[in-house]
Amino acid sequence: MRKSPAFSLASAVTGIALSVLLIATPAQAQTAADAALDLANMLDGAGGGVSGDAYLSALENAAAAGQPMAMWQLGTMYENGEGVDKDPVKAFGYFAQIANEHAEAPRRGVESDIVAQSFVKMGDYYKLGVPGAGIPADLERSHDLLIHAATVFGDAEAQYRVGLLYLQEDGLGIIPLQSARWLSLAAHKGHCMAQARLGDMLFNGIEGLQAQPVDGLMWLNLSHDRCRGTSDQAQVDELLNRASSIARPEDRANAAALAQSIAPQFAGF
Repeated sequence: MRKSPAFSLASAVTGIALSVLLIATPAQAQTAADAALDLANMLDGAGGGVSGDAYLSALENAAAAGQPMAMWQLGTMYENGEGVDKDPVKAFGYFAQIANEHAEAPRRGVESDIVAQSFVKMGDYYKLGVPGAGIPADLERSHDLLIHAATVFGDAEAQYRVGLLYLQEDGLGIIPLQSARWLSLAAHKGHCMAQARLGDMLFNGIEGLQAQPVDGLMWLNLSHDRCRGTSDQAQVDELLNRASSIARPEDRANAAALAQSIAPQFAGF
């Protein structure tokens, strides 16, 4: 059953835009806001309150017209039960529709980010399966979808997850150097947990890679700043504190100075 709270036009615009801005860089923010406004203008009663049903209907019409932003919004609504009842089958369907219909989207811009993240979402669903849609768990398919998002779209979240898969026997096999490679790609795009895991690897050293304490601490320092205030902060702080407690004072100082010097390059992420 649909939930039918009243929505103002402003909240409709905000609801659409925020879900996209979460995966967009600041440079893409205006594009996302403009696209959200165009979509919101389809709502009945523009300028006043609109019902939840009218909002949902407008999104469905926009999705039927092929707008990936509307499909993404609907997918996240059904996934999280926001304004509608939770429905993993419908959520999966919208993410799959984005991936299938927009796989050839330009590799830059908000639409590209939405498509890439839809491949990541599908990977999550295939990992556990979607019984209501007749889709069994399929780890190989899940991994393939993540790798597609990581390689074709260069998505940082996907690259981070591929890096983790190379540290798991039931993932892509334990190949530390491959893990470090993928984590490095995501870390250079500002992904804070990739920075933390890469920093931990470099600080301690891994098979085939000698320990690099200054570089490792640098990445851990960067991650500490970027993950502050997120659900990942405690995990990052634990890694940084553990490394700092055994590092040489000169290595800590050099790493902190290096992190401070390169931190501005991540300001746009």
